[in-house]
Amino acid sequence: MPDMDGRLHHAEESMGTVFSFDVRGVRNEPAARAALRAAVSWLHRVDEVFSTFRPESEIARLGRGELALADCAPKVREVLELCAEAERESGGWFTVRYAGGLDPTGLVKGWAVEQAVRMLAASGAGAVCLNGGGDVQLLGGPWRVGITDPLRPGELATVVEADGPLGVATSGPAERGCHILDPRTGEPPADALASLTVVTPQGLTSADVRATAAYAMGAARGRAWLEALPGTEAFAVTATGERWMTTGFHRHTAEVTA
Repeated sequence: MPDMDGRLHHAEESMGTVFSFDVRGVRNEPAARAALRAAVSWLHRVDEVFSTFRPESEIARLGRGELALADCAPKVREVLELCAEAERESGGWFTVRYAGGLDPTGLVKGWAVEQAVRMLAASGAGAVCLNGGGDVQLLGGPWRVGITDPLRPGELATVVEADGPLGVATSGPAERGCHILDPRTGEPPADALASLTVVTPQGLTSADVRATAAYAMGAARGRAWLEALPGTEAFAVTATGERWMTTGFHRHTAEVTA
């Protein structure tokens, strides 16, 4: 049910994480409810098609050579084309090929969240925040998104403010261990960060793949690459607790209060 101030909240488990919906400015309750149901169904459908943990998923069967790309859902081709663009942009630091397997999950969650937010926006909602396991797509606002300090559980490292479209993605080992590897060595980056947060108005798809690629590059190379990308800013916590941000990240930040 929407709150008295026209807000709608929902939490849904999918893709091995929790997706938290915060929809504000609900003017048409039936339309908002229908859009929320569609968005939730969409997330589950994406998991069915793209999960690398489900042997019967289309992406798993495609990777094993049991299914041709032409026989997959059209969204599979769309995702793989986006992955190819990300690989070109990052010079190969973002990749869907690991140990001979096919794994586009470094892009899929952000892409799915971005699509779900568009469904809710189409219902007439004034502002939407969808958090998928710590990666956030924002629309409208104002919003404040806390970025967890990876070295101090329960504390915030910084707060991102937004009043418009913004994707906020964080990569690092704090939640899932070291799962992002240097694709050239198969090992963690030599100067791996404790966490790296990327923000861009281009959306969560771009923020997610850029955070993944930059983390794989390591601190020095990743920072230089992110500084050169238009419309993209980043905040990092090093393994020793130091912090750095790209030149324009301060425009997205708010003071952290206890």
